[in-house]
Amino acid sequence: MTRFTQPLLMIALAIFTLFGMRLPAAQAAELPYLMIMGEDGDMDAVPRDSRVFRRVLNELSETMNMDGFDVYDETAVTLDDFAQGRSRRSDAELIDIARAVKRPPIDIVVLFEIYASAERLDYTTKVRTRLSGRLLDVHSGRRLGNFEIASPRNFRAPVNCNRECILETVGNNARLLARDVADVLVQKLGDEVDYGYNDQDDDFASDDKASQNGGTPVARRAGNDGCRGRAQDIFLNFRNFTEQEMLDMEDVILAKFSCYIDHRPAATFGRTHEYVYKTRLHTGKLKRNLVRALEYLGMPGRVTYQGKEFTISKVNKRRSRYYNDGDKW
Repeated sequence: MTRFTQPLLMIALAIFTLFGMRLPAAQAAELPYLMIMGEDGDMDAVPRDSRVFRRVLNELSETMNMDGFDVYDETAVTLDDFAQGRSRRSDAELIDIARAVKRPPIDIVVLFEIYASAERLDYTTKVRTRLSGRLLDVHSGRRLGNFEIASPRNFRAPVNCNRECILETVGNNARLLARDVADVLVQKLGDEVDYGYNDQDDDFASDDKASQNGGTPVARRAGNDGCRGRAQDIFLNFRNFTEQEMLDMEDVILAKFSCYIDHRPAATFGRTHEYVYKTRLHTGKLKRNLVRALEYLGMPGRVTYQGKEFTISKVNKRRSRYYNDGDKW
């Protein structure tokens, strides 16, 4: 080997090592699906069919969309199953519609409300606008934040401003206020969703932490293993599980599932057990973990889910109660 070929071989080996290594890929946290809806149940609020309402809706949607969030149009995702063009809807109706949307499943609804008024004076027209917004977790009902902003006192219109002029002035003001509200709501959503979560590791391929600690399961809590996704309330429904089997399942969840925060039983009916499970784990990874948990415990079953509600059904086999020849009395 000459003195010229040796450096070339070293360079080639370095390139092969660099491109041949499997570096851990960082996967972004699970982003929530957003839908923006206007509250106009109050008769003093600007109705949904107003041009002012549409301008504010478009501004909120554009700001959140440009910040990287997935915002879905209410009309587009509810076109087939719900009546369109209705105004003066109550909060209960809005939340029920958001929960019913399954393609895609809506995680967070952004609710906003507009109030506007105009006071005519001899020398000018004072225009007042107030805009409020709030974030609501559709499935758990948890309030994630709210904000309200009012127009400055220098919002004015010409003294002879007619209805068309008033609507345009209010719309311009409300659009500017919508930007401020959207910025605050985006910051609050950013606190809920942190980027850089890595879920490439297989939870069930790691060492059994329960065996390392004398049989006591250790919860893999968020923050200990790089979990920085949005904290979510997941509803787990276990079917055909005995009390002992549920204890075994809880041990597996505590010892094996990453990004665990907390869990608590909600209800128990015979062999039906319902839990509220708080985690930062991606929904798809959680579904895989539940399937693997059944396999790990040697329990035949199936896992189904819709939205944030999982149903884990164990398939029971028929027990034989017949005596065989040779059995003891």
